[in-house]
Amino acid sequence: MSRRRAAGRPHEDPRRRFAWRVGWSDGVTLSAALAVAAGAVLGAWSRWLLGLWLNRPGAALPLGTLTANLAGGLLVGMALAWFESHPGLSPAWRLFAVTGFLGALTTFSTFSAESLLLVQRGELGVALLHSAVHLLGCLGAAALGWRLLR
Repeated sequence: MSRRRAAGRPHEDPRRRFAWRVGWSDGVTLSAALAVAAGAVLGAWSRWLLGLWLNRPGAALPLGTLTANLAGGLLVGMALAWFESHPGLSPAWRLFAVTGFLGALTTFSTFSAESLLLVQRGELGVALLHSAVHLLGCLGAAALGWRLLR
């Protein structure tokens, strides 16, 4: 039976009908979407505040973005270890923390824009250093976060 006909059954959960109507697949619920959205708001505000606090005019490296990415790398490693050791937690918490908060806190687009600006200013060495510190630092922070909670 098609999904369209099944959606109108009176015994079916109305949340599933709503999810079908907006084009969401199985497993994507309104509560999951709200968990991601709430985490994303907090993560974006955190990144913005770090930028206001740490990105000083004339500084060689934009430290706000670097701090957000390194902290995000550390926290994602810790979060993944935490969720692995607590399998009974609702999946909404992982969506809130990892997909929402940390997804918005860390930012590849801002990192890319800052790296491009350094290249455009002729600071290729600083741009390469900036890129290496982000890449290696975030990977190292994620590994450290994982080990801290393992």
